[in-house]
Amino acid sequence: MSNSTWWASESFWRKTAIWVTAFMLVVLILLTFDTVKKITAGHSKVPAYSVINNRIYYKYDKEEEHYMPIIGAEAPLFGKKLTEQEAMDLVSLGKMTTQAKNCMNCHTLLGNGAYYAPDLTKAWLDQGWAAESVREDLMIKFLMNPDKNPRGYGSKRKMPNLGITEEEARGVVAFLKWMSSIDTNGFPNKFRSIPQEGDNDY
Repeated sequence: MSNSTWWASESFWRKTAIWVTAFMLVVLILLTFDTVKKITAGHSKVPAYSVINNRIYYKYDKEEEHYMPIIGAEAPLFGKKLTEQEAMDLVSLGKMTTQAKNCMNCHTLLGNGAYYAPDLTKAWLDQGWAAESVREDLMIKFLMNPDKNPRGYGSKRKMPNLGITEEEARGVVAFLKWMSSIDTNGFPNKFRSIPQEGDNDY
């Protein structure tokens, strides 16, 4: 007869390991579903694609202690109000274009990518576009012909001409505008937004 206690037996720890593993697997599955729900367009932190029909800007939130995206009045991208489906199609085109052109080889999007070129997470709000009134036109021209419309952001690094069409450029601009509306909890850190026209408190 063995004198070893029950909690020291190999059988007990084998069963415990199996139950703990099974429990943690269930927790992982539940957390995965919860995360997917929260990062899907239409959530409070990830607005629906039709948000590109509105003005998006940044204001400092004293309670959260970082800048927060603010969804403002109606301001359709390229002067045309889109349905949710049309907005999704345009944003999806922009997302697929950034993937096809390997933008993340040089840029960072939502914390993923490289650090050779500027972070694109809040590119729609970047001070480099000078003013809200000319931003859309400047972005289109830059994306289609970066060599003729160079923007070095204080460095000598230049974006190569990737052969982006006007349709693709419009999609990329829509994608960047939508991405700027996502509440990233203050990321990127110390980001300063383009001056908000008609709003001195930004």
